[in-house]
Formats: sequence, structure tokens, C-alpha cells
Amino acid sequence: MTFPPHATTRSTSELPHQLTGVAVFLLTAVSLAIPSGYSIGAVILLFAGMGLILTRRVPVLSKQDGWVIAALVAYALVCMLEAWWDGQGSRGFDKPSRFILAIPALLWVLRYPPKLVYVWGGIALGAISAGTWGGWQKLVEGVGRAQGHTHVIQFGNLSMLLGVLCMAGFGWAVVQRHRGVWVALLLAGAAGGVLGSLFSGSRGGWVGFPIVLLVLYRAYGTQLSTSWKVAAMSAVLVGGLTVYAVPQMGVQARVHQAFNDVALYVSGENRSTSVGSRFEMWRGATLLIQEKPLMGWGSNGYADAMADFGEAGVISAEAARYGHAHNEFIDAFAKRGLLGLVALLALYLVPMRLFARHLQASHLTTRAVATAGVLLPVTFMDFGLTQVFMEHNSGVMMYAFMLAVLWGIYSQRIKED
Repeated sequence: MTFPPHATTRSTSELPHQLTGVAVFLLTAVSLAIPSGYSIGAVILLFAGMGLILTRRVPVLSKQDGWVIAALVAYALVCMLEAWWDGQGSRGFDKPSRFILAIPALLWVLRYPPKLVYVWGGIALGAISAGTWGGWQKLVEGVGRAQGHTHVIQFGNLSMLLGVLCMAGFGWAVVQRHRGVWVALLLAGAAGGVLGSLFSGSRGGWVGFPIVLLVLYRAYGTQLSTSWKVAAMSAVLVGGLTVYAVPQMGVQARVHQAFNDVALYVSGENRSTSVGSRFEMWRGATLLIQEKPLMGWGSNGYADAMADFGEAGVISAEAARYGHAHNEFIDAFAKRGLLGLVALLALYLVPMRLFARHLQASHLTTRAVATAGVLLPVTFMDFGLTQVFMEHNSGVMMYAFMLAVLWGIYSQRIKED
């Protein structure tokens, strides 16, 4: 069978876009469903982007593209500099290098952006699978806290991330031909992602949910009628009260435990609870920051100094065991000094600022991508309040490569709009 020349050319030209679509779909769809699932799509995008660089077909970059790439490079270089002078060896370069490796992926997406059905379809299925998997572990297997195939906090927070991104996609869904199907799928994804977080009992992901709602309101709320706003707020309140009231969810117990931990810490009765240990780590790290605010201590120096604090009774022995401060910002400041804190803030705030420019774009598809782009750093900043997310491969890969995907799509859209 033969094809007309124009048909063959069109089919061939669409192949790179289809490859992007498959990779982007896999990045989120199987991110929590299988061990290291988030790496599959990322590796495809990485190798595709390396091919672009080797064949010298890199797209022309805008000034905004340069800012995002600069934020990725700056954070990676600062972390690598710390690893070098702190004597961490090759292991210290591993996670920072992922931010550099996300750049070829970004270049590929800029040149060959995917159809958005792959993006939102993958996010929705990833969130649904996370909620289902978390529910199975919690309700059927009877585990205390669902953790999927990764650390319990990572699982819960990344599940929340996928659910939140589903909410961002509603603007895109309502302008699709089969909008009823897409709205239903994203609603299911939003519910699944939030449930996965609740089943994990990872409280850090719940703290910033009001900020998420504020971003969503900024993007979509001003166009809703009063009745829709009341309905949405009522749904949030009823849903929150329901999950709190159902003992099997474990939310009520986790909330009560947090308040009890705080009371025990304030009274001095027990400083080694989950919350109390975090307070102790923050206090110890803050003391270290005061001693070396510019250069920081490095990861090895931090661990040694905290161990000394534990032995001297400055902080609890439990808190002294951890190699990080259970707070992304305090940890970066303590280990990499002021430069490390600035690099971390730039990693979050630079793309957030650029995405936010189109939070109220007239084209709902562009608005949906912009909303997702804002919510990515917003959620990670929230997660970072009680966990050092960038110490975990899952956190590094999901942030770096999701940023590459969302920015690549967004940058092309604002150029076309």
C-alpha cells in the first residue's frame, strides 16, 4: 500500500509530537503505580532532548525560557558546589544533576509539544491509581499509613500534587468536544489524588490546601456565578468534614496526634514525638544557620553538628539522628548558606511568577496550563515546610520534569496566543 506524499510527510512530522505525548502521559500515569514509575517518561524525554542537542536542532529560546533554565541550572550548581567542598563524593552530585538533565527534556517539549489529552489524561489516571492504591493498602491490607512504592510522605504529597493538577485542568476540560467525559475524569482524578494523600496520613500536604484553593479561585473563581461559588465551597466543607468524621480514613487520628504532639512539646514532657522532633530539628538547624549564615555547613558538617547538639542535650537525641531538617528552606540555609536558600527560592518563585502572568488568560486552555504551572511550585513549597522533598529522588524527578513539561507547553502556547 502506498500513501500520497503529503500524507506521508504529515504522518512523519507528527511522530515526534506523539512521542512527547506518550512520554508525558507515562510521566504521571504510572508515577506512583509502579516502583520509580515517574522515571519512565522522564528518561524518554531526556534521550529525545539529547538527540536534539546532538543534531543541533535546539529551538530558539525566549527570554522567559532562559529564566526557567537559569533557575534549574543555578539550583543544581549550588548543590553540586556544596557536594564538592563538603566531600560527599559522586553521591552528592546525583540528585542535583537531575535538574540539569531536565533541560534537554524541556528543549524537546518546546520543539515538539504534546497534545493536551496526553497531559491531563496521564495526570488524571496517575491520581486515580494513587488514590486506589492508597485505599487498598489502608482499607484492605490494613496498613497504618499508605505509602505505595515509595516513602509514605512522598507518596501522600505526590498523590496530592496529581489531584491538585487535575483541578487545574478543569478550564481545559470544559472547552473540549467531550467535555462531560473529561470533567468527570478530572473530578475522579482530583478525588483520587486527595484521597491518596489522606490515606497516607501525610499532614504536610494538607496544610497548604487553602493556598491551592486560592490559586484556583484566582484562575477560575471570578468567572463563576455566586451559586456556583457557594456550591463549590459547600462541597469542600462537606468533603472535609466527611473525611475527618470517618475513622477508617485516619485523618481524625492524625490531626489529634498533631495537637497532642504540640502540647507535649510545649509542656516539655516529650520532645521526641513526630511534631516535637521537627521542632527540635528546626531549632538545631537555626542555631547552625546563626553560626555560618553565608556558606552553610554542608550535609556532612550539618549531620556532625546536629549529632553534637544531641549529645550535649541542646536538642533531643531523636532529632539529632536525621540528616536533614525536615524543612526544605531551613535545610538549604543550614547546609548551603544564604546562596543555597536564594537558589531554592528561585527554583520555585521564578517559574511561579512567569506562569502567573496568564492565570486569567482569555483562552481557557492556556489558563489551565498556567494554573498547573503555578500550583506545581506552590505545592512543593507547601510540602517543603515539613519535609526536605529534594532529598528524595521522587521529589526531584517530579518537580524537575513536570516543570520541563508544563513550561514547554506553556511557552509555546503564549507564543501562539
